[in-house]
Amino acid sequence: MSTEEDRARSLTQLPYQRNTSPERKRIRVSYSDRYIPNRESVNLQAGFSLKTESPAAVERTTNRLTENELDIQRIEEANRTFSEVLRSELFGDEVPSSEQRGTPSSSNSDMISAGSVTPPRSNTSAPSTPSRNLFTFMSPSARKTPARQIGGATLDVENEVFSLSPVRFRSQKMLLSPRKQLRTISKVPFRVLDAPELADDFYLNLVDWSSTNVLGVGLARAVYLWNAFTGNVNKLCQLGDHDLVTSVAWLQEGKYIAVGSHRGIVQIWDAEAQRKLRTMDGHSSRAGSLAWHGHILSSGSRDKTILLRDVRAPGSYFRRLTGHKQEICGLKWSYEDDKLASGGNDNKLFVWNSSSESPLLKFTEHVAAIKAIAWSPHQRGILASGGGTADQRIKFWNTMTGRQINEIDTGSQICNLVWSKNSNEVVSAHGYSQNQIAIWKYPSMRQVTALTGHTCRVLYLAISPDGQTIVSGAGDETLRFWNVFGKGRPEYREVTLLDVVPQLR
Repeated sequence: MSTEEDRARSLTQLPYQRNTSPERKRIRVSYSDRYIPNRESVNLQAGFSLKTESPAAVERTTNRLTENELDIQRIEEANRTFSEVLRSELFGDEVPSSEQRGTPSSSNSDMISAGSVTPPRSNTSAPSTPSRNLFTFMSPSARKTPARQIGGATLDVENEVFSLSPVRFRSQKMLLSPRKQLRTISKVPFRVLDAPELADDFYLNLVDWSSTNVLGVGLARAVYLWNAFTGNVNKLCQLGDHDLVTSVAWLQEGKYIAVGSHRGIVQIWDAEAQRKLRTMDGHSSRAGSLAWHGHILSSGSRDKTILLRDVRAPGSYFRRLTGHKQEICGLKWSYEDDKLASGGNDNKLFVWNSSSESPLLKFTEHVAAIKAIAWSPHQRGILASGGGTADQRIKFWNTMTGRQINEIDTGSQICNLVWSKNSNEVVSAHGYSQNQIAIWKYPSMRQVTALTGHTCRVLYLAISPDGQTIVSGAGDETLRFWNVFGKGRPEYREVTLLDVVPQLR
């Protein structure tokens, strides 16, 4: 009895114990077919040991993958041909081609101008669905195709019944049509010259190519001239024992050359007569950059100043420009306007004019020294600048609006920039760590090719007067000549200096 009573008592107490125990609140969970993770509270990098890769690294990897434009052109041409043949085989004449429908082509990317995009022309009518059944078959006699009289009988030579090709006659004509000539760039220099004692100094400008096809090179204390027509080399001048050549720059006409020295002296020489015309002072340290603009010669120095010199006047200079906090690395005058761009070791890019002592524009986006500067000969007011090792970026500026319009991470120190005269392309010379020359398509900034061969950083870069050849100089004491551009008419405005010649003589 006791056992059954105890069992009965326990059974009667079970509901009471269940009711007296604390109840847990049930949380209503709604399920759906979408999962939206909360990435703000989850550290994916730490949780999954992911490798952090900056957008700049991704961009550099992409640029390296597209080094050879020839392969890119072949792939694009093959894809375009395949699309046209496939369209012809599937739809015949019912569906218009991509050109008829107004589909944007790859060339439309080059229509982008400074701060604006020109839309391609398009057909307002949308492609319509074929009115008849795509799979309606008819006899060969019902098709209207050209016929030819052979032996008194009419024979349809273009009829698919008599064709041995697996594709239609229209596709055959498309495949057999002549293709566009692909551009090839030799990656081997066609000439290499020894340049003993060519300084491996980022802040110097020792190579310049004149409009008369004479290359001026500063080697140690001397300036040498190499004639591209004859191949002869002449020694123009030699400075004193305690001096060095720090910069050379040709006048636009190509007869006179300016030479900057380590002591801050600037000399003007007649290259044909091999005679020094005058000596101008004003700098307290080396003059590492020179630039001509008509009868005005500008010089930048380590003393942080830019001097504007009128070679027609007896004085050494008529205006001193101050604004940079460190050495002036690069100077370039624009082709059309009275604008001078200056880059400094203070990571600043300024734009001046000859009538003011204050800069018109100040760009401070670079994070390294700016030596590489180039004005576009194709678009007014477009300026390109390149930063040093800590920056590695080419930036493009619209000096008409004062805004940056484009940039590209090159992955290497930028030592020099040259804009092609014959095509809208930019050439960049690089130092640490690639030591190469890169050619970029503007404004898409797709890399056309990369030229290698120098064993040290490529500090000096110049372009021939016809715009077809570039010359590069490096700390490996060699000058390499590359044929990279086709023939074309120069699009920049030549400056006549008839009033300067009597004064220099």
